[in-house]
Order: sequence, then structure tokens, then C-alpha cells
Amino acid sequence: MKIYRIDTPREKKEVLDRLGCDETGSEIMARKMETHLFVIRDLKAGAANILKQDALASGADLALPAGAVVCRQERFDAVLMGTKRELQALARREKIQPFGLRELSVKLEEFLKERRYEPRIMGVVNANDDSFYPGSRYRESAAVEAIGRMIEEGARIVDIGGVSSRPGSEPVSAEEEMARLKPILDTIRSESLAKEADFSIDSYTPEVVAYALACGFSIVNDITGLRNETLGKLAGDHGAKMVLMHMQGTPRTMQQNPSYDHVVLDVDRFFEERIGRAERIGLAREDLILDVGIGFGKRLEHNLALLKNMRHFTRFGCEILIGASRKSMIDKIVPTPVHERLPGTLAIHLEALRRGASIVRCHDVKEHRQAIAVYEAIEKGEVL
Repeated sequence: MKIYRIDTPREKKEVLDRLGCDETGSEIMARKMETHLFVIRDLKAGAANILKQDALASGADLALPAGAVVCRQERFDAVLMGTKRELQALARREKIQPFGLRELSVKLEEFLKERRYEPRIMGVVNANDDSFYPGSRYRESAAVEAIGRMIEEGARIVDIGGVSSRPGSEPVSAEEEMARLKPILDTIRSESLAKEADFSIDSYTPEVVAYALACGFSIVNDITGLRNETLGKLAGDHGAKMVLMHMQGTPRTMQQNPSYDHVVLDVDRFFEERIGRAERIGLAREDLILDVGIGFGKRLEHNLALLKNMRHFTRFGCEILIGASRKSMIDKIVPTPVHERLPGTLAIHLEALRRGASIVRCHDVKEHRQAIAVYEAIEKGEVL
């Protein structure tokens, strides 16, 4: 007899089918192959004791502070743990329980739904002279040449913007933004480049967004997260997808002492509100892409917490975009000038993919294509 340890396979049921398990057995055991952990904050004492007993009865467990069983205080934080099958059973039990446990059951079911999207690379083209990374700045013919090169190197999406959103940057007029972008947008339309890749307009100016959509763009990348509903209506009218990004403040003010009660829960609450707003104006959930906004009104600890807990945001059922390419958070971990931050960028982006992201917004398409191909080969590798 021999034994070796394996990682949790991506396609759990396929592995069990290959092993020769029967169909019903494969379905049941696939739900046992991965343990999930949840922090539950401000749990009422009564709810804590009910949930502890129901978790144990379902095969899961709930870690509580000492004193919870005798209700030493009114509320507690807890850690819930269990397999998918156990937590699904627990969610069914909590549907008839008081103290907010019914609502908890709904959230648990959201988290346990399987969602997976194919990784895609989004290349960055900036038609302005003040973006934080000089290697992303292109004008007119140079921009069109860069677009062609990015598509050839593996970009499935090309994101084009004309205004810097680096910390401390000032807004520009709609006229100036349009003047920077129009020659590029016109070429994309005249050369039918939208047949070769998806194009994303990085703008929150309605006139610019409308023009880009008329030129064949299929994604609106809104760093304000639908602050202006006109952008959502334009996306809906053109059948385009929309990126909702979280940002605290504006590019000019966002790094002036950013603070959060709890960054993951605060960003979660933002997405919940903005997704609701998008759906009210007619956008479908599957047309929304979420971006936690790395570096947009966040300190290093906020960025790291969002990256560490990226999978949390899959509960919404939307694709997740990660955009940390060459950002200053890398410099805060290992002091490094912007032109030397590719290794840190790849580390962040590959971890984000592993934790639930699927769209990688980057400056270095060729290098990301290789890194992601290797990552995917490992993920799809045999475990038996």
C-alpha cells in the first residue's frame, strides 16, 4: 500500500468519476472535498448557541469565544467551518431559526454556489502623458500599434483611457479627454479591430463612453462604480458589460488618509448597493464585472486584506477583475521603482486568479500570458 497527498482538484467530480465512483456517489463526495471558513461578526448570544448546535448536527462546527455558552455577553464573533455538503445542510436548518439566522442561511447559500470563469488578460493603453507607468502611454498611431501587439500577445480585452487616475491626479474636461481618444477610437472603428478583441473604455464621462460604444466597444470600465447612472444606461442600450470599481473618494483625494470599519465588509456593502442600482436601471447581473479597486483609496493593509479575501466577492455571481499592475503597494512591500515591479505584479495577479478573479488588467501582456498559461497547466494537472 502507498499513500500520497493531493491538492484539492479544480474539477472535483471529474476526479471522482475517473476513480470509478458511481454517479450519485460522485455528486455527494464532491461536496465533501473542500472545507469553507466564514467569519460571522456580531452574532447574538442566542443565535450563537443555536448555530453551534445546528452546525455540529450538520457535521460542521462553529468556533466561539469562551463564555458564549453561558451568554457572558450579548454578541460574539465566530468562525464557521465545514464542507460544502455540511454547510448546505446547515443552511437548510437555519431557514426556520430566529435571531437573524434565516438571513444568514441565504448568505451561506450565495457563498456556496459554484462560479468559475475562464481567465482573460486585459491590456492597458493610456492616451495621456501623465499615467503613473510611462510604458502604458501611447498616442494615436503608437496606440493603435500597441493595441495590435497586445492582441497578438494574448490580450482578450484592451482597456483604453485618456485620463490618469493615479493618486493626486486632476480631472480634465470632456473636450480634452475626447480629443485624446477620438483618433484611436476612430481607427478601431474604421479597421474593425473590435472583431479581434473586446474593447473597454476606461472613462466616466458620458460623451466619451457613448462615442466609444458607437465605435464597437463592449465594456464600460467605470472607476466611480456607477456614481452616474447615465453610464449604466448607455451600457445597457449598447448591450455592453460594465465594470463596477470601488474607490474611496476621487483620484485627487483617495489617498488622503483612507480608512474603513472593515475593508472587506465595507467594499461588499458598496457592491451590494451598486449592483442593486445597476439592476434597477436594466443591467443584468451577468453583464457586471466587479473590481475591488486596488490602490484606489486604500492603504497597503487594505489592499492585502482584499487580495487575501478575494473569493468573498464571488458571492455576487459576477466576474471579478484584478488590476494591481506595477502599483505602489509592491513598492511598500519591497522598495522598487515602477519599471521593476513586474515580478510583484505577477505574484499578485496569479494569487488573485487562485482566489476567484478571472480578468487581469495589466501593462505586460506577453509576460502575463506565459505566467497564466503555466498557472492554468498546474491547476489542470492530474492529481491521481
